[in-house]
Amino acid sequence: MNNDPRFPIGEFHYPETVSVPERDDFLDRMASTPARLRSAVAGLTEAQLDIPYREGGWTIRQVTHHIPDSHMNSYVRFKLALTEDEPTIKPYDEAAWATLGDTAQTPVETSLVLLESLHARWVNLLRGLTEEQWKRCMRHPANGLLRLDQVLALYAWHGDHHIAHITNAIQR
Repeated sequence: MNNDPRFPIGEFHYPETVSVPERDDFLDRMASTPARLRSAVAGLTEAQLDIPYREGGWTIRQVTHHIPDSHMNSYVRFKLALTEDEPTIKPYDEAAWATLGDTAQTPVETSLVLLESLHARWVNLLRGLTEEQWKRCMRHPANGLLRLDQVLALYAWHGDHHIAHITNAIQR
């Protein structure tokens, strides 16, 4: 565990290469993310959901809604990379999305179900990719050209990262 509450499992760094066993591990982590998130927030009261995961950070509610927001964007980016030649993807303002009314007004159960459904589709898509498809790329305006296996590593980390935010906040 990392002592920096912003990065409880450490900061992410894109891997140069991704082996098949590493990719399988990333896929397994992605497949388990919805259940692990559901478990992390199980039994929390509305008041507990509104506790920041760290001083100055998002609330547990915001983090819970952020994960499917982020993963929906990535799912679409994967599909674009699989059907277009090195598409330039559009970033979004995560902090602004976290303050929109749906984040405050929608029960977290809605985002838990959304994440379960999204990951069922996304992981099914990813498990069927060929070696050549894993090498396909997308262009991120800030991060440059990224292979799909590198982005998979990011989103396996991303779920783990935010679930750790929640579980650490609960332990405090």
